[in-house]
Amino acid sequence: MAPDIIFVLCVISLGFLMFIFELFSIDVTAMILLTIFFMLGYLTPQEALSGFSNPAVITIAFLFIISHALQKTRILEYLIVRVRRLADRSIILGRAVYLFTIGIASAVVNNTAIVAIFMPVSIRLSQKYKMSPSKMLIPLSYAAILGGTLTLVGTSTNLLVNSIYILEPGNEPMGMFEFTKYGIILMLIGLIYILFIAPVLLPSRTSTSSLTKSYHLGGYLTEMKVTEESPLNGTTCMDRGINKNYDVTVLDILRDGKMITNSIRLTRLKLDDILFVRGTLENFLRMKEVEKVTMLTDEKLTQEELEKEDNILVETIVTDKAQFVGKSLMKSDFRRRFGLFILAIRREGSILRKKIAHVVLNAYDTLLVYGPEKKVRDLTNNGEFLVLGEVDAELRKQRLWWMTIVVIIGVISLAALGIMPIVKSAMLGVVLLLALGVISPQESYQSINWQVIILISALIPVGIVIQKTGTAEWIGGLIASVAQSVPKEMQVKVLLGLIYLITVILTEVSSNAATAIIMTPIALAVTDQMGFDPRAFVFAVAFAASASFITPVGYQTNLMVYGPGGYKFSDYIRVGFPLALIFWVTAIFVLPVLWPTN
Repeated sequence: MAPDIIFVLCVISLGFLMFIFELFSIDVTAMILLTIFFMLGYLTPQEALSGFSNPAVITIAFLFIISHALQKTRILEYLIVRVRRLADRSIILGRAVYLFTIGIASAVVNNTAIVAIFMPVSIRLSQKYKMSPSKMLIPLSYAAILGGTLTLVGTSTNLLVNSIYILEPGNEPMGMFEFTKYGIILMLIGLIYILFIAPVLLPSRTSTSSLTKSYHLGGYLTEMKVTEESPLNGTTCMDRGINKNYDVTVLDILRDGKMITNSIRLTRLKLDDILFVRGTLENFLRMKEVEKVTMLTDEKLTQEELEKEDNILVETIVTDKAQFVGKSLMKSDFRRRFGLFILAIRREGSILRKKIAHVVLNAYDTLLVYGPEKKVRDLTNNGEFLVLGEVDAELRKQRLWWMTIVVIIGVISLAALGIMPIVKSAMLGVVLLLALGVISPQESYQSINWQVIILISALIPVGIVIQKTGTAEWIGGLIASVAQSVPKEMQVKVLLGLIYLITVILTEVSSNAATAIIMTPIALAVTDQMGFDPRAFVFAVAFAASASFITPVGYQTNLMVYGPGGYKFSDYIRVGFPLALIFWVTAIFVLPVLWPTN
């Protein structure tokens, strides 16, 4: 093995470890890999920057903008509510229509946007069917993933694989709807699994009788301050029966800047002590009234504000577009900006045992928000937060809202008919939306997920390194040697099975974009060595890289529903592993039929 190949393998392995253990954000990790290869001479300046001008990357950015324009109209919510009414007599039929519609929408709209739109709708649907939201949210994520496999633009993975594939001379670009002939098979199999098998495997951890019960607000943490008039002043939690009388657990006590964590129940409380407590909102308010304590967030929540009739309680998810990501509530000035209080924070099902005002927010953190209904609705329209409350789905009649629909149809049609490449049609669509004032330039900038753009742009040159150093060829040789050890008539299926399996494993622990960029050159190398037409194998990489069902970290939509669904890591394994296994077997037998390898 050549020294360059050893070095490349070591660096890529290091990169995967950084992705898995989240030592840095995914875009920073990608930039680290790019910098290492560039500084050590494995990439020319042109090659190092090639990802930032790659047509697939530009297309993805344009599609983010178009997806935002569609999301802004709320037309998908509007339509799904009306479609759902056609199937109200049957839970199975209602869920089937609902999930199928989500899948079709995901074929043309960014998957993350689809889940963001339909998460509140899914929660309301679970209430309607008197089932736990945990029975609905993983199916929502899976339906969006399945829908993304239907078209070239359904997911960024498909665009990336195509962009690498066509670099090889003689390879024809993948068609807009070429994915559909296999994607529809996966979608039908997936929907049957989601409707009839997944409900048995999914947990029922949350009830739907009220908002507080729906989301396990008993698992939330907030802070209470001992006031001068409080009966707690000079006594203990045990003496006042805090746990017994209010079903509130005191986790820690902050006194004069020092944390008290031992013998909390027997600690005699003093004026200005801050109690870190866990419980439901109802119990918090009851304890506040009787024990005369002050609830703390980033600022004080006064009794007058608590008792306002128009105040409501909702959960909201911090989106990846929020400028608050990477900042604490105190530094972001959330209270003054929105006029709302953050009572608690939950992250991937875990309780944050820190001072809430100083918690640095991550994308997809769940916040317990309390305040005036109007302010909450303003938060809904902000775009940085996804509110999981009772928000009616109404079509927003903004100026030229219908133009968004026309643009999406036009973008897809122009690309599908071969009139112009997808990057050109997407660019034309964005320019039209901007020129007609459907969206503002500022909205377009904010709608792009720059972390994804940087991630992909930085990883594309890594794919070049894998090819030019012979690493892809070397790995391909190993895979080929395994496939060649079986009878000739079985080699295609074994090779497909190996490529699909390796891709699935990598995508479950790392970025699907990173997996696609690394595995596509390997698939091309191994098929070249064995003399097979590469198209079926490249499609195997595309579908496998998107088929992330087994872990919450494998795909962004899985992570989005993690907290609101009250899931555990093991839930994804239990529900997702059988589906991934079914898809693996299906790929082995169906892909060579759809795309002959000879």
